[in-house]
Amino acid sequence: MASVFLSRNRKKRLEQGHPWIFANEVDHVEGKYEPGDLVSVYWHTGQFAACGYINPKSQILVRAVSWRPLAQMDRAFFAERFRECLRHRQRFADNTNACRLVYGEADFLPGLVVDRFGDILVVQVLSLGMEKRKREIVEALVEVFEPRGIYERSDVPVRELEGLAQTAGTLYGECPRYVTIEENGLLIDVDIWEGQKTGYFFDQRENRAAIGKLMTGWGWRSGIRLAETEEGKKVPVNENGKEVTFPYWDGANVLECFSHTGSFTLNACKNGAKKVTCLDISEHAIETAKRNVELNGFSDRVEFVVADAFEYLREQVRGLEERRLRAAAGQSEGKGKIDTSKPLVSKGRTWDVVILDPPAFAKTKSAVEGALRGYKDINLHAMKLVNEGGYLVTASCSYHVRPELFLETVKAAAADAKKVLRMIEFRGAGKDHPHILGVDEGDYLKFAIFEVRSRA
Repeated sequence: MASVFLSRNRKKRLEQGHPWIFANEVDHVEGKYEPGDLVSVYWHTGQFAACGYINPKSQILVRAVSWRPLAQMDRAFFAERFRECLRHRQRFADNTNACRLVYGEADFLPGLVVDRFGDILVVQVLSLGMEKRKREIVEALVEVFEPRGIYERSDVPVRELEGLAQTAGTLYGECPRYVTIEENGLLIDVDIWEGQKTGYFFDQRENRAAIGKLMTGWGWRSGIRLAETEEGKKVPVNENGKEVTFPYWDGANVLECFSHTGSFTLNACKNGAKKVTCLDISEHAIETAKRNVELNGFSDRVEFVVADAFEYLREQVRGLEERRLRAAAGQSEGKGKIDTSKPLVSKGRTWDVVILDPPAFAKTKSAVEGALRGYKDINLHAMKLVNEGGYLVTASCSYHVRPELFLETVKAAAADAKKVLRMIEFRGAGKDHPHILGVDEGDYLKFAIFEVRSRA
C-alpha cells in the first residue's frame, strides 16, 4: 500500500473530520499505486492519520474512509458500513422504507449515495474509488437490504472531474421506472429513471411537514366564524349567518414554485389548504406532480402551471401594482386618471402562503454573486404576493451560499419590498442527511418560514 505524507503548512481539514485531502495539501507520495487504490495517509511527522482511496486525476487526491489502518474495501467492509447507516435511520428517520440510506461523506463513505424507495435502491457512484468497488457495493446492498432491484443514477457531471463517464441503468434485479413511496402519510410516485438526481429529494421531508401549521386558520379573513347550533354543534357560518358547507373553508391559498414532484403541494393539501397553485418550468415535473396529486385525492384543490417562476412572480406583481394604481386613480380627480376601460395586463393574484424551493443557483464559488441576485429577485417578488400576515416559505440548497448570506439576502429583499419579516423557523436537511461538524459541504440546505407584514 502506497503512503501519502501531508504537508506541514496546510489547512487542518483532516483533523476536523473532513475526509477530503487535496493535492496541494500533500508533501509527497511513497510507493506505487493504481488510481482508486487504498493508501495510508501520514501526518508530516510520520504518524498514521487515516486510510483512503487515491485518484491523481482529481483535485481531491485522497478521500479518507477510515481513521484506522484498513486492508481493503471488500463486501464485508461495505456491509458493515451499510448496517451502521441503517441503524442511524432506524433511530432517527420516520420511515426507513423511503429515505436516504447512505449520504456519502456524512456516513463515512465518500463518493457514494444510496436512496431507498421501498424495495428499490437507487445509487449514485461519484468517485473513482467507489466506481472500482461497484460490484462489492452492490453485493453488500443485496446482503443487508434484500432489495428487489438496484438502479444506478450516476448521470451527473461531477463524475467527469474524477475521469469517469456519466452512466445510468439497472445494476441488480428488476427496476420499474415509477416507484410509489409513502412520506408524511402521503403517497408519492417517483420516477427513478428520469427524475432529478435519484428521482426524489428526501432532504426536505421534515421541512415539508413543518408547513402544516400554516395551512389552517384563515377563515376569519372571509368573515367565517364558528357558531353553535340549537343542537349544540359548532358549524362555520358566513357574515350573514349562513352555514358554510365547503370542507376547507378555514384553509390557506398556497403557491408552490419550483414544485418538482409537488411534494410541498401534497403536504399543504393534507393539512387543510383551500387551494394550491403548483408551478414548475418543467412539463415532466408537472406531470409527475399531477400523478401525485391524483394519487392522494387532492385534484379538486390544485391547479397546475407550467411557467418560469421568476417571470410568473414578476407578472403577478405587475398586475398587483397596476390594480393599486387604478384604485388610487379612481380616488383622485382630473390629472393622473388612468383609463380603466383597458383590461389588466396581469392578474395580480396574492396568496396566504408562498413557497420557494428552487434548485441550486450556485454550484461553484464563482457563481455566488449571480445566485444572490436570483435569490433576492424571487424572494422580493414572492413576499409582495403574500397577503398581509401571511407566510413566505423559502429555501436554498446552494452550499456556496452560506446560511448567514442567505438570510442577509432575504433581509435585503424585504427592505426593498417594504416588508417586515418575522422568522418562525430556520432549519436544515432532515435526519437521514446527517452533517459532520467540520464538513461544511454537508451543511448546504437552508429552509426558513417567515411571517410577512407591510412596512408601508
